[in-house]
Formats: sequence, C-alpha cells, structure tokens
Amino acid sequence: MSPHFRSLALLCLLTVLASNAQAQVRLVVDSKGSLAWWQIDPTMAHLWATTCPQEPSWRPGEGRSGGWTTEEAMNAKTLAHGFNQTSDTINIPLYPRRRIRYICTEAVQGQITLPDTVKWRGAHGQVSIRVKDIVTGEPLRDKYQNHEVLSSNTYPDIKYTLDSIVNTRRRGDTLFATGVGTWTMRGVTKPMEATLRWHPDAGGVTRVHAKLRVPIKALMDDYGIYKRSLGLGAMMNIWKTLFMGVDLVLRPENQGRTGQ
Repeated sequence: MSPHFRSLALLCLLTVLASNAQAQVRLVVDSKGSLAWWQIDPTMAHLWATTCPQEPSWRPGEGRSGGWTTEEAMNAKTLAHGFNQTSDTINIPLYPRRRIRYICTEAVQGQITLPDTVKWRGAHGQVSIRVKDIVTGEPLRDKYQNHEVLSSNTYPDIKYTLDSIVNTRRRGDTLFATGVGTWTMRGVTKPMEATLRWHPDAGGVTRVHAKLRVPIKALMDDYGIYKRSLGLGAMMNIWKTLFMGVDLVLRPENQGRTGQ
C-alpha cells in the first residue's frame, strides 16, 4: 500500500470517527415537564396514580379526597363509578396527558445518551422516580402506598436503567422500539423490557413514552412486598398486572427551556 493511499485511508477513518463523535447526544429529563404513573389491572375504578396531579387531563379514582377540580374530574361523563373488576389492558394509562405542560412536581430525574441518533445503537441511560411524589388522589392511600408497600423511607426511588434499544421501527417522525435494561424497586434489581415511543415536540425537545408491566405475583415473589400489604385484591387474586411508565420531556444537555 502506497504512503499516499495509507494517508487517504487514515483521513477517511478520522472523518468517520469525527462524524460519529459529533452524532453523540446526551439528553436530560426536564423534571417540570415530565411525569411517571402506575396503574393496576383491573383498576377497580381507583387503582392508578401519577407524579403530576397538576395535569388537567388527569383525575383520581373512586374514593378520592375532596378538592379535585381538574377538567376531567369535573366532567361527569368521564367519572368512573363503582369498584368493578373489569380488566382493561388497552387504556393504559387511563388518563394520558394530551400535551406537555411544565407544571409537574419534579419527581422524575434522568438522562439518556445516544451515540448513534440514526439507528439508535448504543443508547443507554437511567430514569429515577421519587416514590413520595406518587399520588393516587386520596392521602390515606398515598401514605399506605409509600410507607407500607413501597417502603419509601428506606427506598426513596424507583429506577429504570436503559442498556440498549432494540426492535426499532419508524412511522413518520415517531420511533417505536423496545428498551432493554433493569428495573430497581425496594432495593431489588431485575431485568425488564419497556415499550418505547419517541417523537419530537415543540421547543426542540423529545417526548418519550415508556411502559413496562410486572405480574402482581412478581411484586411478592421478587420484590418482597407482603401479600397482606397489597390488600384483598392480591390476596384474592383479583389483581393481575402492575403497569408503570413515564411521559418524559428530554432536551439536549445545556439547552434551557424556551417556553411552556
């Protein structure tokens, strides 16, 4: 190989490496614009929660405390009535956010690094959720959930660590994929896949919807939650699945918020 050819090959390699380095993007979670939620199937008309009760499109379930005046809570047509056992694995979460509003409790933190923004190879990061900020809409339920079930004094955060993104497919400007990683709750870490949906939003941000599912039995067998702590729904095998997810606003590191 001639010296000239070797020099040309080296130049091409350096160009490719520089291009890849420039493509790496680190996105951070905007906590005021991001939220986390959980929902049990069947919901029994009250078994769901959010870290952003300020969101107008969300509403608490049956047995909620007074003072809720969100647009959904005031709309009689959307109110659930009676503690039924109907299974619904389609409407999850039951009250998804319609648009981003920067009004949420800052309960969600995290970052995602994207070395390859074309094929999304090598994506990794972590998202954490502060347990004490998860709200069902009834203070006694919240206290029981945080202290008896999730042991927030000992384990203040729930975390999802993303190791890779697979099965990517695009529809327009939206990316659908599977996140491969681990979920940590009550100090126990287990492998967990999450369904992902990414799309750009106003203000130069990326919006990410992620959802994972855990059999109720696994909460007891794997995460050490006593059956009696979960209540009659678990003891009588009525509850089947815990769904948990996030609706994230991600912005490039060092980019400030441009609007609401």
